[in-house]
Amino acid sequence: MKLGMVGLPNVGKSTLFNALTNAGAESANYPFCTIEPNVGIVSVPDSRLDKLRDMYSPVKFTPATLEFVDIAGLVKGASKGEGLGNKFLANIREVDAIVHVVRCFEDDNIIHVDGSIDPARDIETIDLELILSDIELLERRIDRTRKLVKGDKKYQTELEFLEGLKAHLEEGHAARSYDMTEEQAELLKSTPLLSAKPVIYAANLSETDFKGDLSNSVHYKTVCDIAEREKAAVLPICAELEAEISDMDEEDKAMFLSELGLEVSGLDRIIKEGYALLGLISFLTAGQPEVRAWTITKGTKAPQAAGKIHTDFERGFIRAEVVSFDDLMACGTMAAAKEKGLVRSEGKEYVMQDGDIVLFRFNV
Repeated sequence: MKLGMVGLPNVGKSTLFNALTNAGAESANYPFCTIEPNVGIVSVPDSRLDKLRDMYSPVKFTPATLEFVDIAGLVKGASKGEGLGNKFLANIREVDAIVHVVRCFEDDNIIHVDGSIDPARDIETIDLELILSDIELLERRIDRTRKLVKGDKKYQTELEFLEGLKAHLEEGHAARSYDMTEEQAELLKSTPLLSAKPVIYAANLSETDFKGDLSNSVHYKTVCDIAEREKAAVLPICAELEAEISDMDEEDKAMFLSELGLEVSGLDRIIKEGYALLGLISFLTAGQPEVRAWTITKGTKAPQAAGKIHTDFERGFIRAEVVSFDDLMACGTMAAAKEKGLVRSEGKEYVMQDGDIVLFRFNV
């Protein structure tokens, strides 16, 4: 999973990126501090994997990973190449989902690029640049489809859909808020739109607001209202607190989070939202050589999941021996789970479930 972190200059984006990844990206109080995208790869926390490590004492332990890309701050006119616009749009095109950091804190010492704190305006600034870029793409697709309609009327439905979507964008709405069927979404895959990418709005709050009653934060409520309209996720976060947490050992971190009334860090919460937004789950492989998590899309069948490990596994798939994580933990050992009939033999049509522990049988 690749998440692109975007936001206007000086909203706390690079501070949050550093805190989440400990990657040491430069962070300063002036626009375009981030020019080339910084990349940080982090392990996806999974307590199930930790328990399997305790059970098997493997030679190798491999959690799933998540890639964060800290993309250059955006200014108005990016879709026309202003500032670092072309670079910004090219970088954002490569990510699976967007973490849009929105400034919801007041601080006279940190200058906002537009001179005041206004989350709605900030979100609109970035959305508009993505939308303008999308309109340009759609116009070219519509022109091609019109030519196809002249030779074959079967393309008329596609043309009507594209024109309806373009009208939606021209009203200033992101493509992700357009009500489309699965078939229409499939049509759009050949013209991937930036404003159709799933979004998590990371509402960057002051420490006081984050620790207090969030319903009292007008800025946070504004972000929530926009996220609801756009079918996006929203996550309250405090970049400064995350920066503090990132330097702590596990024991101090757990104590600090507990004092804040939180069970997990901002990183864990962003990962959870990201998996939910993209429809991702993990299956596990476990044994003395290696304990490992594999990320797949919800609905993936066993042979395609096997292909994540090696193409030969998919090509020569025979069956999958599957036990749920909870059943294995309840039994204590794989042998005990087999005795109780909890290890199932599944065929090519089996749809993988989150937390499945699998041994694939194949022959090539």
